[in-house]
Amino acid sequence: MLKLIQTAVVLIGLSSAVLAQQPPAVPTQPGRGARGGQVAAAPRSPEVFPDGRITFHLSAPNATDVRVNGNWDGGRNLAMTKDGSGIWSVTTSALDPELWNYTFSVNGSTMLDPGNYHIVRDGTRYMNSVLVPGTASALYQTGMMPHGTVAAVWYPSTTLKTARRMLVYTPAGYEGSKARYPVLYLFHGGGGDEEAWNVMGAANVILDNLISQGKAKPMMVVMPNANWTESAALDIGGPRATPNARGGGAQPVAPSAPGGGGQNYDRAEKEIIGDIVPFIEKNYRTLAGRQNRAIAGLSMGGGISINVGLKRLDAFASVGQFSSGMFGGTGGSSAAVDFEKLFPGFYKDPAATNKRLRLLYFSCGAADPRMPFQTKAVEDLRNHKIALTVKGFPGAHEWRVWRNSLSDMATMLFR
Repeated sequence: MLKLIQTAVVLIGLSSAVLAQQPPAVPTQPGRGARGGQVAAAPRSPEVFPDGRITFHLSAPNATDVRVNGNWDGGRNLAMTKDGSGIWSVTTSALDPELWNYTFSVNGSTMLDPGNYHIVRDGTRYMNSVLVPGTASALYQTGMMPHGTVAAVWYPSTTLKTARRMLVYTPAGYEGSKARYPVLYLFHGGGGDEEAWNVMGAANVILDNLISQGKAKPMMVVMPNANWTESAALDIGGPRATPNARGGGAQPVAPSAPGGGGQNYDRAEKEIIGDIVPFIEKNYRTLAGRQNRAIAGLSMGGGISINVGLKRLDAFASVGQFSSGMFGGTGGSSAAVDFEKLFPGFYKDPAATNKRLRLLYFSCGAADPRMPFQTKAVEDLRNHKIALTVKGFPGAHEWRVWRNSLSDMATMLFR
């Protein structure tokens, strides 16, 4: 059915719920090696203890300063100590169950942990990942449940006039059945690409767990590249090779539509409605109709989901945004979003709007500067009697918030 369009199938069955690679040689790339000395064979690292503490080790006999930089509270610049054999080590305090990321700093130069083959990429940043197991991180752990398939698929873009790449998750049993499935279209944030939700967000493992536990309906998840001027994450020399690219901000695109920020929502709508959805429905066994389509995204992708999803309720019955900056809190304009202006008729007949929306979902990190602006937007929606689900999660503008958001929203879809 997919002919030669489907170029790669990525089977995910790893212990830490992320795409893992064999550790690169050290130094890995310019700027990642250890200045000040040869790095010896890698000792075991990291070691995770039952109480949530983690011990990191690094062999760097000639180094004079080695530190861990992790994304947990208090995880920056953790000084390591060296023993007589040149092994540096440090043990953290007990960490919450979560999928954490880190790198080493050796004499001021960033490098990966050569003892840890779990490596993730977030835009241009490469990091190691380590899972602290527990109830809160259980959905990020692979196990004996049936696993779905993630395929890298190329579709024709009428706007870019070339093939563009997206990842498509199909649930366990898809290949051997004739069943049809609803579809969640899931968008990454600024600086990310089509691999972000699978690598950083563990989306496939989250869905495997939820579906196998009966907490989510079996569904497909389509993860496009929302940098509309490039064909794929592997678009070498493309727009995101520029200095401001992949640093976390929106990519250079044409001027935005009303409600914009850094995205061209008219372009997004054309690509999503005109190219992506038709391609998926032609080449996969999907359930027809808007009630079987949802759109959601984080940060920049949340803005895409709101601006395209609420404008095109003829195509989507469920819409979600996680930590979108379209309402303010990003250092730019913080003017209130006028939903009625963006989506004429949205407030005029709230009963009709609510009937069309099976789910309108908002989430944000409790420590995210966007949270107060999200709260104002929620108040405005509720004052106009629009029904929506709102969740806050521990954290700021970060992946642990977005993994929790996906885990939560997925249980409510297509019910």
